[in-house]
Amino acid sequence: MKKIIITGVFSLLSLVSFTNQSQAQEFRSGIKGSFNLSNLYTDDIDDNNLRPGFSIGIFKENQIGASSAIQTELLFSTKGNRSEYRTGPFDGEAKFNLNYLELPVMLDLKAGDALDISFGPYVSYLISANVTTEGDFGNSFSEIDRDQLNAFDFGLSGGLGLNFGNTELGARYNMGLSEIADSDNARTILGDAKNSVIQFYIALGL
Repeated sequence: MKKIIITGVFSLLSLVSFTNQSQAQEFRSGIKGSFNLSNLYTDDIDDNNLRPGFSIGIFKENQIGASSAIQTELLFSTKGNRSEYRTGPFDGEAKFNLNYLELPVMLDLKAGDALDISFGPYVSYLISANVTTEGDFGNSFSEIDRDQLNAFDFGLSGGLGLNFGNTELGARYNMGLSEIADSDNARTILGDAKNSVIQFYIALGL
């Protein structure tokens, strides 16, 4: 399944490149950043343990019609979740932190000059993972062996964007389709949990 998703993404990128070369369509590029609210989900998405984070990177939008475009992005994006704990009179907070290099490929449908409706797949590569804790027992930082987790995550994205000249403000939801755990030890803790991320972004065309 991973190979199918990755092959599909790169086939779509090749199609965009061919379309631009053959039809000389317009394109724009720029930088993009977002405020992330991430969590993990199993059967249902529970937003009680949202973890604040961010993403930052670059994008390129290739127009393929009068009211449509393909936008590819390359982002550093943080995911994971947080949880609060209490042991007797002591309490604290633990964060499960996942850092990815992410490649979304989005189809943008233009509803006039102001509104973009976008959806498409993404694939991402796990760079690092760790757990941090803060509380009455003090602070700690522990690296997680990446061999315990899937190196690749993939899923579907969708969102809305408002254009103000070369600036776009919008919101997007990323729903992971790949289990995070890749070993029996990791599945004991994570089960079949997948990534879930809400993003509020700003994109600046250059």
